[in-house]
Amino acid sequence: MRSLHQYSAYIFDLDGTIYLGSDPIEGAVETIKRLQSLGKKLLFLTNKTIDSREAYLRKLNGFGLSITLDEILNPALVTIHYLKRHHPGDKAYVIGEDILKDELKDNGIAFADSPDETGVVVISWDRNFHYDHLDFAYQAIKRGASVIATHPDRTCPMPGGEIPDCGAMIGAIEGASGIKVEVVMGKPSSLTTETALDLLKVDAKDCLMTGDRLETDIRMGQQAGMGTALVLTGVTGADDWLGSDVRPTYVLQSVWEIGQAG
Repeated sequence: MRSLHQYSAYIFDLDGTIYLGSDPIEGAVETIKRLQSLGKKLLFLTNKTIDSREAYLRKLNGFGLSITLDEILNPALVTIHYLKRHHPGDKAYVIGEDILKDELKDNGIAFADSPDETGVVVISWDRNFHYDHLDFAYQAIKRGASVIATHPDRTCPMPGGEIPDCGAMIGAIEGASGIKVEVVMGKPSSLTTETALDLLKVDAKDCLMTGDRLETDIRMGQQAGMGTALVLTGVTGADDWLGSDVRPTYVLQSVWEIGQAG
């Protein structure tokens, strides 16, 4: 097994890995600074769509870090690239919050006003999700619209406990339509893996994926052939991984252990 400090590049999940809510997890800032001092390539990868990349940048640098926008990847970017490649000219119906919608619009994605003109339904996390969203999406899918989702997370870790995430919206659409949403942008999708490795310009074997979720963070890294580090500061508990088919390369109490390696 390689030492934790022997990788060329490090991909970090954010919520539950680098911070919880508005506070950094103990040792996370020091770890990032240590890796930067060693000349390692870094990428911060989130499945959340309720904040912009610029907001993540401000948050991380507000902890005293020096991160650039190119080091942050979110599902919105992957979704934009996918829509332009696979649905050129199609109008989209987007279940999601204004930050995601604005980013899609700013990148030339046209929005549908009725189910009849909808070419693709985009499901994302929407904390104001309601019946009208469900009905519009159902009617569009019944008329032949494709359906994709920005990320699969069932819940999001918060300081007071987990709250429902995009997976809840996906479940509602699947329940109404009777179809399974097969195309998902965020972790563990290979679409996100390809984008991340392209940004880092490294081979998968030279990259360590670190996160708090077995089914997204660790599964993505495992499927890509990366090293994987599960941290126990977010969703996954100390014994949760033992019976899982997703086996991390390392199990760490927190990212602090990566900074202490070597």
